[in-house]
Amino acid sequence: MVHEMTTTAFTIEGYRVTKTLGIVRGIVVRSRSIFGTLGSSLQTLVGGNITGFTKLCEQARGDAFDMMVSHAGHLGANAVIGVRYDGGEIMQGVSEVLCYGTAVYVEPV
Repeated sequence: MVHEMTTTAFTIEGYRVTKTLGIVRGIVVRSRSIFGTLGSSLQTLVGGNITGFTKLCEQARGDAFDMMVSHAGHLGANAVIGVRYDGGEIMQGVSEVLCYGTAVYVEPV
């Protein structure tokens, strides 16, 4: 399945859903290293974008998305609709990112 066949919408223009295969998800749990936390903490003193944390979050979201797409592919889907992200802190310094959606099989209209 290609990433272009994923959307936050519940339809894909030019396609119709012919089969709904169920909810798919990818979840990543990450902790920050002491060095990354220290560097990012120093960056907060200056203000602005905290690049260390931004890269960590972007990587976690990307990994969760890839896991979701893989899960959909295993079910036989060629698209995922209604894609959403959720996240939270499990314990201090340990965060989770969840990416989920509905796996579907679509055909061109």
